[in-house]
Amino acid sequence: MDKQSDFDRLLFLEEPRNTFDRLLFLEDARKTSEVAYAENPLDADNLTKWGNALLELSQFHNDNTFEAIKIIEEAVSKLKEALVVDPNKHNALWCLGNAYTAHAFLIPDQNQAKDYFNKASNCYYQTLDMVNFHDII
Repeated sequence: MDKQSDFDRLLFLEEPRNTFDRLLFLEDARKTSEVAYAENPLDADNLTKWGNALLELSQFHNDNTFEAIKIIEEAVSKLKEALVVDPNKHNALWCLGNAYTAHAFLIPDQNQAKDYFNKASNCYYQTLDMVNFHDII
């Protein structure tokens, strides 16, 4: 199986064997996406995978809220960039909703958190408007 297939399988479908393997894999995926971006900054698939890898990496910083939020904000940036390249990239929009949700859980102020949950909700509804719900189940 090639590296890209491994990336898709691990990142989107299956849980890794252990946390350390996942961390190493996600860090490698982040670096690979950076290189691919330098070669083709208009690859919405790569931007989506990069954003999702960053979002997953943020979960490893649960002991440092500031660092986790910084990584989530970088993920949001990549996912928004993917949507500029391809506004119909429903999986980028869905991942953006996940990023907003993750960000909301890290904010102690309920009003600020609510704003992020609302952004997430909007992303999820927009995604459902883009695709047939049964196609994503």
